[in-house]
Amino acid sequence: MKNPELNPEVDFAKVASNRTLTKLPGQAVLVMQGGGALGAFQAGVYEAMQEAGIEPDWVVGTSIGAINGAIIAGNTPQNRLPRLKEFWNIVAKGAAASAHWNVFGLGKLMHKLSTVSVGIPGFFEPNLQSWLGGHTPLGVAEASYYSTAPLRRTLGELIDFDHLAKGSTRLALGAVNVCSGRMHYFDSRDHVLSLDHVMASGALPPAFPAVMIEGEPYWDGGIYSNTPIEVVMDDNPRRDSVIFAAQLWQQEDEAPHSIERVMSRYKDIQYASRSESHTVRQQQIHHLRHIVRELGNLLPEKIRATSAAQDLIDWGCGTVMHVLSLQAPALEGEDHTKDIDFTPDGIAARWNAGRNFARSKIAAAPWNAPIDPIQGIVVHD
Repeated sequence: MKNPELNPEVDFAKVASNRTLTKLPGQAVLVMQGGGALGAFQAGVYEAMQEAGIEPDWVVGTSIGAINGAIIAGNTPQNRLPRLKEFWNIVAKGAAASAHWNVFGLGKLMHKLSTVSVGIPGFFEPNLQSWLGGHTPLGVAEASYYSTAPLRRTLGELIDFDHLAKGSTRLALGAVNVCSGRMHYFDSRDHVLSLDHVMASGALPPAFPAVMIEGEPYWDGGIYSNTPIEVVMDDNPRRDSVIFAAQLWQQEDEAPHSIERVMSRYKDIQYASRSESHTVRQQQIHHLRHIVRELGNLLPEKIRATSAAQDLIDWGCGTVMHVLSLQAPALEGEDHTKDIDFTPDGIAARWNAGRNFARSKIAAAPWNAPIDPIQGIVVHD
């Protein structure tokens, strides 16, 4: 059987010794979509950030992005990479049991069958109550095909919520209220976050059960919006920022020519969640805010000092947000089940892709290039 440890190994001492200090024109924000096994790409992105001496001031995540984000924000900088690696090794070990079937060319098939039938140790396991049938009333917190009790135990050992409560790194987790259908971001700036908030953001139905928070059931925020970047751009007060947007799904691709490819393309479009259009809309809004600010500066001092004028001028701002679009590449041979590919090879490939892509983006330092001062959001594709 193949060694289930992630390959290559992360040499944390080497990462620390090679660390350089990268100066950014504002706060560092790490934004992470949901996407199951694809989230290993985000761990690689963070490794490259830490290697460059960039620790996020704010982490925003949904689903697997919330899990990665909570591990990052919920640990001291020196413990973040080791804890991320530990989490991904735990889920990879559960997937490694089917590796010997590769001899017969059935490795991927057996992995998928194993994941669906018995789950991933340390992550999720079958909910035996679901075998009673789809019409059986189990209650919103039990109505699911799998139990995430193993994940709760795993994250309880990997996340230091006392450290998170100190507020050194802000954390926002996206979840949707099951009853109201409204998106909600649980923000450590405003609330004390717990394991329930992380679990709620990753509660993807009907696979995983809703999580109760203050008497209300919540599901994975990705079913409403898998693009948590919007919460950064709508933040108040706004701040100059460099946003590292680790995106897991393919916004653009070729037309599919088989049912399998149709299923894969459908899933990409669904969970890419209109990230590009969201950003374009925010660019328009921030451009107008800059215009309001400039118009306010053109007013005579006597008018500008009035409360009526100030109320209007306050709608403007001069902040600049740089968005680094870090798009996970499509890997050869992947299909619509790529988000449950927790095999050691699949995880390592995506982790490496995230690290290498982020390294090249950081080295280019596009935020240092001249920009139009009237722009509010600059996207570096």
